[in-house]
Amino acid sequence: MAKRGDRGGAKTRAHIAAVATELFVERGFDDVTVAEIAAASGVSKVTVFSHFERKEDLALDRLPDAVGVARAAIRDRPDGVGVVEAFRRTALALAQEQHPLSGLSPAGEPLARTVAGSRALISRLREFEHEIEAELADELESDARFSGDSELVAAVIVAAYRTVAVATTRRRLAGDDLDVLVAAHCERLNAAFTALAAAW
Repeated sequence: MAKRGDRGGAKTRAHIAAVATELFVERGFDDVTVAEIAAASGVSKVTVFSHFERKEDLALDRLPDAVGVARAAIRDRPDGVGVVEAFRRTALALAQEQHPLSGLSPAGEPLARTVAGSRALISRLREFEHEIEAELADELESDARFSGDSELVAAVIVAAYRTVAVATTRRRLAGDDLDVLVAAHCERLNAAFTALAAAW
């Protein structure tokens, strides 16, 4: 596995992911092989798998970034700001920036359609929900400022965000105007996290 600090490795990883995404969008996830991705990227299959554990991760290569963002929301929050409020601020900032992790980037619709059309990719996203819940629970458990049930809080935060994100994605794929959708997404995030803040 290439180290994150290895610039050459990071560039290779990004290049492979970009090529793979283009092929997936063009032909569909299930109809593209890793061998074809390797050939189009100018690398070997061994190199592909040195950067990505599975084919699904080629399409969802930003998921590891989400773990870092979520951990940072907890770790870097100012004193006096609760965990739920920290996540509200982070989620709203990503949405307003139309960051790729928000699902609202202007160029993200073709990939969203590809993911929605693949059972394998949807299954991988569901697995990731459990992975990020565990990461959040671990971060909360080690946070001296937090007192409460770390697993429960992590689970409800992920569930709330997933509910909003899925609804937003469906509306986007249905053709809703992106600017209108960003505003609606932020409104629903505020409503969801206000409800959670009242509980904690």
